[in-house]
Amino acid sequence: MKPLYGLVAGACAALVLISCAGNPPAPAAAASNAPAPNSTAANAAAPQPADYAALAAQGGGQVYTLDPSASRIRIYAFRGGRAAMAGHNHVLTAKDYTGSVFVPDKGMGDAHFDLKFPLDKLIVDDPKLRAETGGAFSTVLGEAAIAGTREHMLGDRNLDAAHYPDVAIHSVSIAGELPRIVATVDVTMHGVTRQQLVPLDATVDGGQLKVSGAFALRQTDFGVHPYSVLGGLLAVQDEVAIEFTLIGKAAAR
Repeated sequence: MKPLYGLVAGACAALVLISCAGNPPAPAAAASNAPAPNSTAANAAAPQPADYAALAAQGGGQVYTLDPSASRIRIYAFRGGRAAMAGHNHVLTAKDYTGSVFVPDKGMGDAHFDLKFPLDKLIVDDPKLRAETGGAFSTVLGEAAIAGTREHMLGDRNLDAAHYPDVAIHSVSIAGELPRIVATVDVTMHGVTRQQLVPLDATVDGGQLKVSGAFALRQTDFGVHPYSVLGGLLAVQDEVAIEFTLIGKAAAR
């Protein structure tokens, strides 16, 4: 598959950093916002999604529209620092996103997918999802703690959703054959695009496409500062885990 519009979350996506405390001071160690190698700066042209209407019209395959109501995206952020046990792990989900997939009739070389989700629509620390995750994620958090986490995550010291409102995932190339494939994807977040390999399980059954997988991101690779206070005594780890099962419905030919 070359371009899946709109997975994560997964962005996809994702792509996320959080904490439960009040407004934090400036980060103790300010990582450079300069893009790392193999990335695209914020002022460069972002990867463009495929023209799925044209793909559908020319035939030779099937276009699927991703269905957020039937899909599942989970984003996990982990507590860190010397006083990590005083903090909390966090789980987020993206239920408001757009995505398209093109599966050719023969082979996967011309397949595409794109996915994009708005950061301000992320659901943070839903009690049901925390309970489902279990373990150290199952702690019940109050409304104030959840609101604080969300404020920090979207604020200008972290994801800066006001200036970078979306996370986008764009397929570059696809290797393998159904049901086991490996996608090379461009992940764009916080104005930076980085390329990543993502193993996927993908099946087509009648008019439905199912794609499952998982991957991890480092926030600092996108110029994002993980939350940290008191010289790192309490912090959020740089690594973020994303897992997903996406369901697509066949578009009319």
